[in-house]
This record gives sequence, C-alpha cells and structure tokens, in this order.
Amino acid sequence: MSGSFTEVSLTPLRKAIAARMTKATQTIPHFRLVANLEVDALLRWRAALNEIDPTKKISLNDCLIKAVAISLVDNPSLNCQMTDTAIRRFHCADISVVVAVEGGLSTPVVRGAEAKSVIEISAEVKDFAERAVRNALKLSEISGGSFSISNLGGYGVEQFDAIINAPQCAILAIGSASPRVVADQLGDTRVATVLTCTLSVDHRAVDGAEASKFLRSLREVVSDPERLAPA
Repeated sequence: MSGSFTEVSLTPLRKAIAARMTKATQTIPHFRLVANLEVDALLRWRAALNEIDPTKKISLNDCLIKAVAISLVDNPSLNCQMTDTAIRRFHCADISVVVAVEGGLSTPVVRGAEAKSVIEISAEVKDFAERAVRNALKLSEISGGSFSISNLGGYGVEQFDAIINAPQCAILAIGSASPRVVADQLGDTRVATVLTCTLSVDHRAVDGAEASKFLRSLREVVSDPERLAPA
C-alpha cells in the first residue's frame, strides 16, 4: 500500500537521547576542527604489543584513547566541563567512550586514562561494552567524564561530526583508517595509513587556538607511540 510505514515507539532511552541532543545543539555553540592523522607507526606499535600477548587483542581505538588522554593532560583547556558560573578543568583525563547499544548509545567513562596502560584501557572498554549491551552498567560508570570519543571507523565511516556530551566541552569523532596518497612539503608522494578525526568544541569555553594545539599534540603522540607505554 502506498505510504505504508512501521511505527516504532520511543523507548525511555531514545527519549533521553533525543532530549540531550536537542538541548546540546540548541544551547552549545559548536565549532569543529578536522585533522588527518597518519597512524602507521601506531599500528606497528599495536601489532608488536599484540604479538607479546595475542589474547589481549588491543584495538586501534584503545591506543587512541590513551593518546587522547595524554594530549588532554598536555592541553587542560580541552579537559573540562562548563557550568553556569565557571569552567572546570580536570587534572585527570576521564574519557567517555560512546558505545552502541540496542536502541541507542551509552557513554561509560575510562577514568584516569592517562595513568593506565593501553592493555588496562582495552580490558576496561571490553568490559564496558559487554555490560552496556546487557544494560548492566552502574550509574557511576556512565556519569561525569571530562571529554568524549566516538569512533565509527569500524563501520566504514570516513568522517563525521559528533554532538558534544554536555557538560563536557569537546568530543572527538574518529573515522576509519585507510591507505591514502599523501604529499610532503616538497611535493614528494607516498602511501600512508590515515584516519580523519573531527573535534567538536564548545566555543563558550574553548577557542580555536587551544583546540588546534590539542590536535597538534594528538598528532605528535600518535606519531611517537612509545609515549603510550607505561612510564
């Protein structure tokens, strides 16, 4: 029949997501910066780590969480929450990781990610993801957070924008890593594995120069993955 459709009732989770996203887009003045990261060195470092203990299966996202955490400590202006009267800049990188669940998403928090090993972060994220699917996360595990990461690279998405998870002031949207032809300053070309990330920022709390410095720091950490190793 022409014009037929299936009506899907709004679940409490979908209603909550709709309300939060609507408020965020209406009340937060977003600006966005896009950066391409070459991740070949990071992929080699990850492969070597997985060879040591193949049962751990460290993902690229696990490595990026640690790299972001290090960059946030170096750039505390991005590691913050916005209140009605002040900007709270956190001393630890408590990173909300967006996880897809039935009918919506969840944002469990990897707390103090800068002080954890990539192996510890990987185990924590796997546990969060498994329990998120069962709706078994505690409120304390999904509350707070100083910064968010949303990664759709596993779905083949090259680049996307993400909405800030208030009261946080920034979220990093990560696309897929794929071979691309890149050129250096002299015009010489080569093939590198590149991913595109988009940083959405609350302009009330953070200016463009500060956000740019964070992305520069992230690029430096990704290109020198030994910085991800425990001290």
